[in-house]
Amino acid sequence: MQVEVGEVEYRTWLRQIRLGEVEADEITLLLPTRFLRDWVRSQYGDRLSTLWHAEVPHIRRVELQLAAEEARERPAAADHAVPAGSAPVVVVASAGGVKPGHAAPPAEPGIARGELAAPLDPRFSFDSFVVGKPNEFAHACARRVAERPSSPGFNPLFLYGGVGLGKTHLMHAIGLELARGERTTTVAYMSAEKFMYRFIAAIRSQSTMEFKEQLRSVDVLMIDDLQFLIGKDNTQEEFFHTFNALVDAGKQIVVSADKSPSDLSGLEDRLRTRLGCGMVADLHATTFELRISILEAKAAASGVAVPPKVLEFLAHKITTNVRELEGALNRLIAHANLFGRPVTLEATQEVLHDILKAHDRRVTIEEIQRKVAEHWNIRLTDMSSARRARAVARPRQVAMFLAKQLTSRSLPEIGRKFGNRDHTTVMHAVSRVAELMERDTAFAEDVELLRRMLES
Repeated sequence: MQVEVGEVEYRTWLRQIRLGEVEADEITLLLPTRFLRDWVRSQYGDRLSTLWHAEVPHIRRVELQLAAEEARERPAAADHAVPAGSAPVVVVASAGGVKPGHAAPPAEPGIARGELAAPLDPRFSFDSFVVGKPNEFAHACARRVAERPSSPGFNPLFLYGGVGLGKTHLMHAIGLELARGERTTTVAYMSAEKFMYRFIAAIRSQSTMEFKEQLRSVDVLMIDDLQFLIGKDNTQEEFFHTFNALVDAGKQIVVSADKSPSDLSGLEDRLRTRLGCGMVADLHATTFELRISILEAKAAASGVAVPPKVLEFLAHKITTNVRELEGALNRLIAHANLFGRPVTLEATQEVLHDILKAHDRRVTIEEIQRKVAEHWNIRLTDMSSARRARAVARPRQVAMFLAKQLTSRSLPEIGRKFGNRDHTTVMHAVSRVAELMERDTAFAEDVELLRRMLES
């Protein structure tokens, strides 16, 4: 069949077929979802029967079934009827992740299953999420949604921030929390990319109504990395209608993206407006203290002694991405376990030389000045001019603040790059910007956006 239909068709429709049971002149083939079963039956059923009969003459009929149905009808048949290595794999979106087996696992309370949802990772619970000032608000909002879905003011919940700051972790944590106890809440978690591919597949198979009904039957829908839908107008349209149907029915929506709704240019205005009408929570770039807390928690869980100076070294070197920070620590711990050596600063520099080298790229003050000038639409020469108008002075102070944060230059060196200003002027700019960021959320978001752009 793969040769006949081609690689794309095979991967889309046929690759998930598993051998079920051979009984007399009938063979049972298993598929993981009703949608796939019906499509394969209508498009390829006759050809499958012909090919099976050609290969095994006594086979007269091919029956296509859901894997879960086969398990219910023949609970003990798998041990004696399915050849070794041919057992159906049933994927369940549950707190335990992906579970392969001969039969469908027992139902996890409160979790939608099948092709609708991706599995939830049990490692990404609220208990394993390290809370600090940059993420405490987003964490509190996620907790509230997990405890009381569809609370007024929290639907939808929109989480946004840079790569590796914990958005996906919080979404998994919400799903895992809802799965606890005796709740009957159904949860579907998927990436925006998977949402799009499911929608396209439904259009191709003329089963868009089934797609809509499946998606709108859940109690909580979580879509990760919504920025993927930018430019995908038809998918945005479908998501907008799904969004409205669920919210109008009192169901909870949780969405994540790399920018706030207002900054997601390329999304339809009506969708951007709806996304911003609930609770919008930012996960800011991590502070040194939060990175240390994360590393301490991970090191303690591993059971390997990691000296404080090594943790401090990593927290100073890897500043933008928590996922990369944890990966570096895991690699260090694995090296120590494999070779039975203690974790030292020297070993850290040796084992992580490639990661550390990548992070040794230094942002220049000239880059900072150019980006800040572009952001606030002022001339680059204003960075070193004597003009004191607020429209110029404030961006200049931000550029000094970022130069102090992102470069290793001393205060006098920074001052010289800004029109030979005194180091006390730089100190005042740094403290003033930090103070404004505490008071003005919009201003803080501007500075954080510039920081992310420069660091990436």
